[in-house]
Amino acid sequence: MEPILKIEKLEKSFGSLKVLKGIDLEVYPGEVVCIIGASGSGKSTLLRCINLLEEADSGHVWFEGKDLMDLSTNLNKLRERIGMVFQSFNLFANKNALDNCTMAPMSVKHLSRQKAEELAVKHLTTVGLQDFIHADSRRLSGGQKQRVAIARALCMEPDMMLFDEPTSALDPEIVGEVLDVMKGLAGEGMTMVVVTHEMAFAKEVSDRVVFMDGGVILEQGSPAEVFGHPKEARTKEFLSRYLEDK
Repeated sequence: MEPILKIEKLEKSFGSLKVLKGIDLEVYPGEVVCIIGASGSGKSTLLRCINLLEEADSGHVWFEGKDLMDLSTNLNKLRERIGMVFQSFNLFANKNALDNCTMAPMSVKHLSRQKAEELAVKHLTTVGLQDFIHADSRRLSGGQKQRVAIARALCMEPDMMLFDEPTSALDPEIVGEVLDVMKGLAGEGMTMVVVTHEMAFAKEVSDRVVFMDGGVILEQGSPAEVFGHPKEARTKEFLSRYLEDK
């Protein structure tokens, strides 16, 4: 099987600070890959380089066989197939849940309003918001807003979803409702790359866990390997700190 995403020798600096130092990573269709590591390890920058929200200094990102770093690649077409969910929900505050979900399919994919609304209702139902379709997004809780953001990304019918710490801005008691939606997507076979501090989620849902430290991938493997038998001293230290915090 060919990887859906292949990253090779990816480098990125901000000024004199080298944030990514030669990243190699492959993700296969239907795989859930969780990226863990301390703040500042380069996790979010790596994710943002995958869909070129950040431009890498060198290296390659292949998505579905196309090199995103190649100037001749139609980025907008490829981006349609990569959904992204951020820490902050980035909803249009003056629009309801339905309109937040129909805008991109109508403007980018040129779907009719009827088709776009059918798709939006389907995905808002997927994330458990069938009773909030016409709700003013300003009145939604943080967890509901994040679920609208997930539904909005799904409305573009992506082949892969990127999640950048999707629960870090949420109150602890509503984190679970967002993670449950993500578990459901994983169960349906969605390819997902998730940057997260939610270790229990990474342990339960990942096919593979990637531990980043200081701009490099220090260790990767199945959850059983990385959480149960970490090889690197830094991984052990990070995980023991996490376990102490709990």
